[in-house]
Amino acid sequence: DCQEFISKLNRITGKTFRLPTEAEWEYAARGGNKSRGYQYSGSNNTLDVAWFRDNSGSNTHAVGTKQPNELGIYDMSGNVGEWCQDWHGLYNSSSQVNPTGANSGPYRVFRGGGWFYVAWSCRSSFRYIYEPDDRDTTLGLRLVLSE
Repeated sequence: DCQEFISKLNRITGKTFRLPTEAEWEYAARGGNKSRGYQYSGSNNTLDVAWFRDNSGSNTHAVGTKQPNELGIYDMSGNVGEWCQDWHGLYNSSSQVNPTGANSGPYRVFRGGGWFYVAWSCRSSFRYIYEPDDRDTTLGLRLVLSE
């Protein structure tokens, strides 16, 4: 469904949107080159930046109602988990620049936790997997505009 939506959006706008790679997602969540090393996207305190199990009321919330991260991006911790383009695979132990995930597999990666998850799942480092055709009210997407 995400890929179908993106294809239609690209046709309508004439632009090239896509899902972020897992590495791109984490770079943005951590604040890019402005990072202050926070555990969550924009803070070490989940209540500042995330809707999660303890404070969400079991619902999503309007984007931008918590503080943004260092890049001015909202809701990368909590609210909904966000699909990434990558297939799930083990991380390579060697240093890499802008790595991509496995070439195939049964699961896709999502990042960021969500309103249903406990606070620690909202960490910028949290990764989880779903089958590509799974649907859940705790999942969403964030797009990248390729130029």
